[in-house]
Amino acid sequence: MSEKKYKLTDNTKTVNGITLYQIQSLKAFFNVEKDEVGGWIEKESNLDQNGNAWVSGDACVYGDACVYGDARVSGDACVYGEARVYGDACVSGDACVYGDAWVYGDARVSGDACVYGEARVYGDACVYGDAWVSGDAWVYGEARVSGDAICEQNNIININSIYNITITQNHIRVGCEQKTIQEWEEWLKSDKVIQTERNTDKFKKIEKALKACFLLIKAR
Repeated sequence: MSEKKYKLTDNTKTVNGITLYQIQSLKAFFNVEKDEVGGWIEKESNLDQNGNAWVSGDACVYGDACVYGDARVSGDACVYGEARVYGDACVSGDACVYGDAWVYGDARVSGDACVYGEARVYGDACVYGDAWVSGDAWVYGEARVSGDAICEQNNIININSIYNITITQNHIRVGCEQKTIQEWEEWLKSDKVIQTERNTDKFKKIEKALKACFLLIKAR
C-alpha cells in the first residue's frame, strides 16, 4: 500500500448533522506543502490517498462523495451525496456538487453554481455564477453555463460546434437561434444563412453537431 498523503486531524465541525474532520498533508505533493492544513471531510473515502487531489480552505466533502485524480475542491465549496469530482476538475467558491453528479476532465464549477442530480460536467466546461445544472443534463466540451442559467433534465450543452447547443424536449438551440428538429432539418436543406456562411468549415461543424443532436433526440 502506498504512503498516505494526508491524515484526519482532531479539528472537527458539524455540517448538516455530520461530523467533519480537517485534513493535514503528511508529505509534499503537487502544490501542497508537507503539514499543510486543508479542508474538511467526513472520512478517508471522501478524498483519495493517491494522486494529487486535495480539499482546501473551508471546502467540505462528505457522505459517499469522492474527490480523486488531480481534482481540487476549495473555497467554501461542498461536495456530498454520491458525487464524484476527478481528473483535473476544480470546484471552488461557494459551489455545490451533490446527488449523483460528476465533475471531471478539466471542468470548472465555481461561484454559487450548483451541479446535482445525475448531471455531468466535463471536458473544458465551466459552470459559474448562480447557474444550476441538474437532472440528466450534460455540459461538456468548452461550454459555459453562467449567470442565472438553468440547465435541467435531458439538456445537453456543448460548444464542439463553435456555438453553445442546448437540447430540450422540443427544441434545439444553437447560439441565440432556437428551432424544432423539423425546422432545423428544413433549414439545413435550404440555402438560408444564420450568421455563419455556408460551405465553410465552421458551418460544417455546426451541421455535423446538429445531425448528432437529431440522432440523440430520435433515440430517446
